[in-house]
Amino acid sequence: MRFLFGVLVGAAIFFVAYHFYLKRMPSTDEGTAATQAISLTGVRMDLLQIADAEHGFIATNGHCASLDELISTNSVSMTHTERDGYSYAVQCSGIGFTATARHRPAPAGSLIRYPNFSIDESLDLHEID
Repeated sequence: MRFLFGVLVGAAIFFVAYHFYLKRMPSTDEGTAATQAISLTGVRMDLLQIADAEHGFIATNGHCASLDELISTNSVSMTHTERDGYSYAVQCSGIGFTATARHRPAPAGSLIRYPNFSIDESLDLHEID
């Protein structure tokens, strides 16, 4: 009888731990869905790749390049200027640059948020409005 009671208590503890810790899927950013984690990671990696390519292009050519120029010279392995609804852009200022990833606003009434990101020549990747 004690064995059965112990098994039931153990199962109850396991269920509570599963429900409160394992069943909840983490999200990468506040207000985003867990299913967005892969897309948001890809967007961040694309921005880091763009920034790295800009550093190399500036070191080689002495000036900043547009995103289309980076793609056409194979400085980045990307072939498109967008991913999963995010559009990329590069703004040049002398030998400095800022690369951005912007998503269209979420539909009205949606609980999902689409954060926009920016990276500059110091490789400071952060969320923007």
